[in-house]
Amino acid sequence: MSRAIRPVGHEDRLSLVEHLDELRTRLIICAAGFVAAFSIAVWQNEALLDVVNRPLERTTASSVERASGPLEQTARSQVQLREALERGAAAFERLSRSRALTPDDRAAIREAVRSYGDAARALPSEVPGRQPVTLGVTEPLTTTLSISLWFAALFTLPLILYQAYAFILPAFSPSERRVAVPLMGLAPVLFLAGVAFCWFVVLPPAVKFLQSFNAGSFDVLVQARPYYAFVVFALISLGLLFQIPIAVLALTRSGLVTVEQLRRNRRYAIVVIAVVAMLLPTIDPITLILEMIPLLILYELSILLAAWLEPAPPTPSPDAV
Repeated sequence: MSRAIRPVGHEDRLSLVEHLDELRTRLIICAAGFVAAFSIAVWQNEALLDVVNRPLERTTASSVERASGPLEQTARSQVQLREALERGAAAFERLSRSRALTPDDRAAIREAVRSYGDAARALPSEVPGRQPVTLGVTEPLTTTLSISLWFAALFTLPLILYQAYAFILPAFSPSERRVAVPLMGLAPVLFLAGVAFCWFVVLPPAVKFLQSFNAGSFDVLVQARPYYAFVVFALISLGLLFQIPIAVLALTRSGLVTVEQLRRNRRYAIVVIAVVAMLLPTIDPITLILEMIPLLILYELSILLAAWLEPAPPTPSPDAV
């Protein structure tokens, strides 16, 4: 178990059985982490769904003014009706102070004021955002379990990445390990940075653009399962894409590519990054550029890191001349 917690040393010599035992232990740790994350996600499923629904609620609440479907018209009418009831209650309140009215008239008007106030408070003060809809009888339960599974995988991925890198780390020499070990610890940080970047920068404008597109021609209802799959796919994709420095380092150390090839083919890398960014849940050019910028920065940092770790060419001896 201790070998699964700490990476095996470069100088350690393990048999095939010991390597398989180490792999089995690391898989057990990943499975235990996944079960723990799933249990927490199921326990806090209402809070989890509330957080995931926020981009959709904010977008639908802000796009109602431009939409013309029956649901949007009903939402706007409810807000306008509340404002009218509040104005009517205020007018009746002023009227009840008139000395020309009899006590019975004042009592009737005050009762009307209370009725108007109760009706106004029962209506929304602003257009509410929508939540995803479910269509089947069992869909609320199955969707809740599915989103808990997806987010358990999302929360466990940093641990899985650490265990994967720790398993292959013995292939590095002692000098390379001085860089590889911090890089291994950086892998979960890079993943979490990608997830945070997607949540705060990519998802809000992507959901807003997709939900606002041709909003006047559609009465948009978002089904729960596809929406949650969309969110989780975007978070995991950007989290994994932020592993570019480690992937480039693995390719250069394995001899598949060289640092010079990475520099010479930079323009192709830009095209590949643009294509990958287009495949992610982004449609508008602004969000596409926002996705490409960190990926390009990570690619350039990967080249610098690979060049730093590249072994220096052997110095020719004088006798060889």
